[in-house]
Amino acid sequence: MAAQAKIQERVKKLRELLAYHAHRYYTLDAPEISDEAYDSLHRELIELEERYPELASAASVTQRVVGEALPALAKVRHEVPQWSFSDAFSEEEIRAFDARVRKFMSGLTKSLGLRKSQHSGYALELKIDGLKIVFTYEKGILIRAVTRGDGVIGEDVTHNVRTIREVPPKLARPVDLVAEGEVYLTRSGFKKLNALRQAQGESEFANPRNAAAGSIRQLDPAIAAARPLGAFLYDVARTSDPFPDTQSEELAYLSKLGLPVNPEHGHADSLEEVFAYIHRWQERDARGRVDYQLDGIVIKVESRRLQEVLGYTGKAPRFAVAYKFPPEQVQTIVEDITLQVGRTGKLTPVAHLRPVAVAGTTVARATLHNEDFIKEKDIRIGDTVILQKAGDVIPEVVSVLKELRPKDTKAWAFPTHSPLCGGDGSVERVPGEAAHRCKVPGSFEQQARALIHFAGKSALDIDGMGRETVRLLMEKKLVSNFDDIFELTKDELLALEGFEETKASKLIMAIAAARAVPFDRLLIGLGIPHVGEETAYLLATRFPTLTELSKASEESLSRVEGIGPIIGRSVHAWFAQKENQALLARLKKYLKIRRVAAPARGPLTGQTVVITGTLPTLSREEAEARVRQAGGKAAGSVSAKTSFVVAGEEPGTKLDKAKQLGIPVIDEVEFLSRLK
Repeated sequence: MAAQAKIQERVKKLRELLAYHAHRYYTLDAPEISDEAYDSLHRELIELEERYPELASAASVTQRVVGEALPALAKVRHEVPQWSFSDAFSEEEIRAFDARVRKFMSGLTKSLGLRKSQHSGYALELKIDGLKIVFTYEKGILIRAVTRGDGVIGEDVTHNVRTIREVPPKLARPVDLVAEGEVYLTRSGFKKLNALRQAQGESEFANPRNAAAGSIRQLDPAIAAARPLGAFLYDVARTSDPFPDTQSEELAYLSKLGLPVNPEHGHADSLEEVFAYIHRWQERDARGRVDYQLDGIVIKVESRRLQEVLGYTGKAPRFAVAYKFPPEQVQTIVEDITLQVGRTGKLTPVAHLRPVAVAGTTVARATLHNEDFIKEKDIRIGDTVILQKAGDVIPEVVSVLKELRPKDTKAWAFPTHSPLCGGDGSVERVPGEAAHRCKVPGSFEQQARALIHFAGKSALDIDGMGRETVRLLMEKKLVSNFDDIFELTKDELLALEGFEETKASKLIMAIAAARAVPFDRLLIGLGIPHVGEETAYLLATRFPTLTELSKASEESLSRVEGIGPIIGRSVHAWFAQKENQALLARLKKYLKIRRVAAPARGPLTGQTVVITGTLPTLSREEAEARVRQAGGKAAGSVSAKTSFVVAGEEPGTKLDKAKQLGIPVIDEVEFLSRLK
């Protein structure tokens, strides 16, 4: 009965809260929560009413996110390499982009004879949430339409693109042209399509972009022809005519050739005008008057000459950035708050959540950062919270819906003791900071994690030295720090329970093999705060020896592209500590530290690759190293920036995410072929 009463109370509060926010939105035009958060609350109410019919006042069907497998299509190598934009999520990031553009230009002013006044502002275009297509015309006739694919090789979808009414089979003039654009599904058409699929008992598309991707990748063009697809072109990659001088003139040129161009593009002479354009399109009314899904604004340097001067980084153009609209938000319930200890002894509160789908993944935990964060938002166990996830960042609690708070909740306080700490388990707040840490450093749990990490696959990769072995060696007081590993003997191992001749020999050989270690892998293993695989690679290629890195100033570290002041300060502080200097001196007696080759252009330059599952011959670390050697970037998670995914056995959720986003998935054989 108590459980039933709680459910009744929850339904009652949900109805009241939804009525309040509906009034704020529809009547007062002053919403207090996002559309996504409102929809999430609405979905919960529907689910409760369906689960408990006696409480229902209405019935409805909720929409599920469903991905579709990609059909086999002919592969085409792009004549012009395809890039993805860097993302920005705030005005500060746009200002930083503008500062980078101006700084880069000022450094080239003398050599190119440019004046600062020649920065002719920015072209502004709506970022359509669709599928990028490269169109090729020869003598004015459409001969090929290809998906972006991995930026080098795409899929031939000409047969489906020909069914889109806006895409002309013949241009106004017989020019040779390679142009880039976006194919999308109209929002009104998306709703009708899902209603039809639901009536036919088929799975619904998750969103218009997935529907467009699923339509354009069909083998049967009749399917694409039956769907309300549209297209906008926005970039000229190659033309037999003289190139237009500006981005705005490019759009006008495409339009004169008879190609569809979004009429909503604009121009800005200042950042204030850029922000005004963004703010206008972030308004619900503005986005609601166009019949396609928007997910941001693309900001490009207007002058084509300056675009060519600015060029590209390894993954994106320097002359453009994509501002993303506020991220997806949902609501869920905090079921518990626990602590997590890091290798440095820092304690972080973590919210255990009722599992919820947000930004394409199922989330069950979220960091709560520190005590001040929890107090400021007044987060309690049992609270209903709004959760958001931008891109691939860790989910974050945005706010608490206190109207739904259970009556018996209590304010959460940081514990004074934790079993994760050494000594008597005392916890202290770091002076002058919001962080807490173990009062007694070097606890068994903390040091075990550090040693497991040091010996793990991403670091020294000592086969046979997993969690149980590390804890056994620590319990027998054979190992307490990194350098102790290299003093282990076969006889010591044979004296331990569970170790026989073969197992002991294999571990000793694995330890011997780990003595020759790439510099970046050693940096990963040391557990320096903020230094993961990509950062370690950047440091190892910029400061190729341990001596050079240990003597690097905080300023020189912070200037490295991709490092920045926070990581630079952390690395400098770690090498400045005497105990770390002593550790490195001891490790040098055992290790041969191999230099890491600086990144070079190769077959994967500009591409972001994700490895998932167990590959037939390569470990994940080996495969990621090959990606970097080929000029690419090895990422740990799938996003819209991912060029392709290499999948092995038991790939897990990364494969699902790739399919959902329409990211190409290949096997190890194809991966090795691309490396050539």
